[in-house]
Amino acid sequence: MKMPIMELNTSATPFLLTGFVGLEKAHHWISIPLSVVYISILLGNGILLFLIRVDHNLHEPMYYFLALLATTDLGMTLVTMPTVLCVMWINHREVSHGICFLQAYFIHSLSMIESGILLAMAYDRFIAIRNPLRYTSIITNIQVLKIGVGVFMRGFVLILPPILPLYWFSYCRSHVLSHAFCLHQDVIKLACADITFNRLYPVVVVFSMVLMDCLIIFCSYILILQTVMSIASEEERSKALNTCVSHICCILVFYVTVFGLTFIHRFGKNVPHLIHIIMSYIYFLSPPFMNPIIYSIKTKQIRGSILQLFSLSPPRT
Repeated sequence: MKMPIMELNTSATPFLLTGFVGLEKAHHWISIPLSVVYISILLGNGILLFLIRVDHNLHEPMYYFLALLATTDLGMTLVTMPTVLCVMWINHREVSHGICFLQAYFIHSLSMIESGILLAMAYDRFIAIRNPLRYTSIITNIQVLKIGVGVFMRGFVLILPPILPLYWFSYCRSHVLSHAFCLHQDVIKLACADITFNRLYPVVVVFSMVLMDCLIIFCSYILILQTVMSIASEEERSKALNTCVSHICCILVFYVTVFGLTFIHRFGKNVPHLIHIIMSYIYFLSPPFMNPIIYSIKTKQIRGSILQLFSLSPPRT
């Protein structure tokens, strides 16, 4: 008796991406603000990375973690931008299976990586405020490197199991995806195969991991707040809290959009499809767009580096 052999799906029928349903005639106009946002993301995160690279005042663990966050945001933008703009600009909707699965892999991996980096940044602030005398001996450059590698490995490895089976599934239903980029949950809806594992894995493993990150961050900030409230000097309390404000804002931007999108997908069956699409764009664009702005406004050292870069303040020594 011969055992069944799984073969790669070599179907020549590509998937079809979808823009804003019902607003196809306005795609060219919609592409203008989208392009502005994409350019702003590239410039904002690019400048942030450049400043951290060249300004020796920013060669500290806190800013190295910020550089990892900016790198992740740039990666997410560069992964989604080509297909979105192709759909909007020239109505090029076709995408091959291989490219689609690869895009889905990077989208979901980078989302988990961003959650992990926010957790690492919370750990950094926790040590800085709870144990400031030992901060430099605990959070060393080598430690930052190890944490960064671990966070990226977790994201890239944990997303492989649900993505790899996509290459072997057959797709005999409609080949129309519901977004201008490929998402795992969209692709499996088109598969003519047993997708039980692909349905359960993201909920049990991926979502629970992100939820755990969120809970640990929440608990760490409760402990940070307890420590800050025990500081006698009001000025020192304010200074300690100010070092966390930027990170807290980034956490809110990321997790509010994550859980908002998750809620819409899980329970918004009667919500117009256009709302689903808009929420997905808010999720993918808000963190990369807002993070550089938040840190530029709320972090004195970065604000000073930006002013110096554009020659609006004297060089710092």
